[in-house]
Amino acid sequence: MSKENKQTSEKHTLFGKQNYSLMIVGLVVLAAGFFMLAGGKSSNPNEFHPEEIYSTGRITIAPILIVLGFIIEIFAIMRKAKTN
Repeated sequence: MSKENKQTSEKHTLFGKQNYSLMIVGLVVLAAGFFMLAGGKSSNPNEFHPEEIYSTGRITIAPILIVLGFIIEIFAIMRKAKTN
């Protein structure tokens, strides 16, 4: 393989380093949102604790994190990789 062919094949990647970094950040945000949404398990299944189920973290923050994670993922995929 000549030097010229090797250089063109190296530059022809689908995503750049920044795209992959943004994808990892998006996955971490998504994981945090789903983890917050899942919450904890009750020690007694016969008791109802509305403060655990209807907490601000589960009802408000977790869905916002999930939507934000998907927005970051879409942005990371659609962003054009910078060429040198």
